[in-house]
Amino acid sequence: MTKTIVIAGYGPGISRAVAQKFGSEGFSVALVGRTAARVEEGARELRDRGIKAQGFVCDLSDAAATRTLLGEVSGALGAIAVLHWNAYSASARDLLVAPVEELSAAFNLPLVSLVAAVQQALPELKQAGGAVLVTGGGLSAYDAEIDKRAVQWNVMGLSVAKAAQHKLVGLLHQKLAPDGVYAGEVTVHSVVKGSAFDQGHGTLEASVVANAFWDLYTQRSATYVTVS
Repeated sequence: MTKTIVIAGYGPGISRAVAQKFGSEGFSVALVGRTAARVEEGARELRDRGIKAQGFVCDLSDAAATRTLLGEVSGALGAIAVLHWNAYSASARDLLVAPVEELSAAFNLPLVSLVAAVQQALPELKQAGGAVLVTGGGLSAYDAEIDKRAVQWNVMGLSVAKAAQHKLVGLLHQKLAPDGVYAGEVTVHSVVKGSAFDQGHGTLEASVVANAFWDLYTQRSATYVTVS
């Protein structure tokens, strides 16, 4: 039976490597992002490797649009077996001056839409014994030095949202397990080479993160792993 992985929040770093890894293992790949040229280029690259792939354009901060999108993916590529949530929002950078609407937006993408996506894909995930895989970040840590860095880098909204997302993954892990669906997170503590955060000082190969996601998916023995 064909298995499809949805890469939600496709970009040049982690999600590209995850798409290549799971595609090489026999998955059909749906690349989802806001920019048509980016997802179409990524899909072409995968097809050149012999992987069945298609790009989809969606504003993943819109929960209703996300639900509709997942239905389109199933129709085009087959039942969803893995949902990889790589999307994030950089809004509400300074919590003391940002409009509160920006803080809501910071939570919509990594939390509200992720829950909407899981709800929409749940029947297919259950049937496939599938997985929800989430890209976490070191900014979520409860650590004074990390908090200081988040303030210095002006990424306070992202830091708070990632911390909440980390908790959400644990809740999903417990809730979905009785139905045979796995949920887990790879927390990344270094700058990934080629990612949107890489300003020429990236030290972590995206393939290392992709392999960590594959191990989570196949072994299902931990909720969280960290790579650095």
